[in-house]
Amino acid sequence: MKFIYILLVAAGVVTVRLALFRARRRRPSAERPAEGPELGRAARPARASGLRRSAMEGLLGDVGLVASREIQERLRGRIFRVGTVVMLVAVIAVVVIPALHKSGGPTPQKIGVVGFLPAGTRQAVLGAGRADQDAVSFVPEGSLAAAAADLRAGRTDVTIVDADELLVDRPLSSSNSPADPVLVRDVADYLGVLKAYREAGLSPLQAVQISNAKPVAVLSLAGSSKSRTSTTSVIGLVLLFFMLTQYCTWILIGVMQEKSSRVVEVLLAMVRPIQLLAGKVIGIGVVALGQATLIVGAALAVGAAVGSDLLHGTAPLALLSELLWLLLGYAFYCWVYAAAGSTAERQDQVQTLALPLSLPILFGYVYSITVASTGSPSLFFKVLAYFPPTAPFCMSVLDGLSQVTWWEFVCSALVSVAATWGAAVLAARIYRRAVLRTGARVHILDLVGRRAH
Repeated sequence: MKFIYILLVAAGVVTVRLALFRARRRRPSAERPAEGPELGRAARPARASGLRRSAMEGLLGDVGLVASREIQERLRGRIFRVGTVVMLVAVIAVVVIPALHKSGGPTPQKIGVVGFLPAGTRQAVLGAGRADQDAVSFVPEGSLAAAAADLRAGRTDVTIVDADELLVDRPLSSSNSPADPVLVRDVADYLGVLKAYREAGLSPLQAVQISNAKPVAVLSLAGSSKSRTSTTSVIGLVLLFFMLTQYCTWILIGVMQEKSSRVVEVLLAMVRPIQLLAGKVIGIGVVALGQATLIVGAALAVGAAVGSDLLHGTAPLALLSELLWLLLGYAFYCWVYAAAGSTAERQDQVQTLALPLSLPILFGYVYSITVASTGSPSLFFKVLAYFPPTAPFCMSVLDGLSQVTWWEFVCSALVSVAATWGAAVLAARIYRRAVLRTGARVHILDLVGRRAH
């Protein structure tokens, strides 16, 4: 059910973004009133001199000057403000709607009992049900086979076997599992403590064994091939996809508009091409990081306020991992989009370039969503986690599935950093040679080959 909410909200976000993009194309002059051809004369230097008073220039020099200009333009843009509000509303809806759906009243939970269950254990299970807002009732089972049949038929939701094991019909992470995952885990924890007591007896090791007690095994009749990842990973993939496509498209369109309006000629009279390109990348990157931090913070705050378990159990390292791969993915793709934007000077050329550039992002996103839903990554998927164009999606899913070690995570990040450095060097070369060429679209092969001049 949670995945349905996510897909509906994602579809709404896509619809709004397409509407805003079409509105922007119909009113290019209203959206960017300060970037017309007339700025190629005295008006542009006057505005640029005002940017020198920004705080970022003191830290990054001329690069900070350009970055400050990009930050100001993005924050003032109506597209950015409306898009941020839309994404905030979408994330809040994903967090709040399941919480409201769950708060409709106690959830009936029928617990089968195979073998002997002490009275104290029964009271503890009932107490866990009240704490989790579940109406617990016990169903005696004559044998393990009868208990399995009741689980498959839906007559019971979970079965306690000899007070030592829990049995469910479907994995707890499955969206159509009848068992309450929170109740099952609480009962498993308690039975694990009792098992540690029995094993320890009255020996001096009792306290140590109790402190190290682990939940008892929760077996599934349907196997574990279904989804094992949390909904948080899916939300992270959706946000990563939208943010990468949005910010990289900003760079592509921004470079094209500066080139077509000849504003870049004035800017290059003040800064070097690599400084102009780096400032644009850093400025939009700062806006991207700020927007992502705002959305994640809002999701955590709203989740804590409404008592949602959507993000419950999400470790801070998992959130930092999502932000890290957002930055690494942006750092890699932004140079590629900037170089491609310098070869175009019309809107139709931008659309032609945007499609092939977005194919790796789209492929990585769709493939990662599929793997996150099944919870069974293939060898090919694990290889893609080290391929920089798809690593932001694939490695974050592997991290959410706990199927990657820390050194593999670091190795993939280092490969992405090295690839980003190479992409930056090549993009700077293409940008320097193509940004001042006007009159027709410039082909990248002409710029990197021997015919470049």
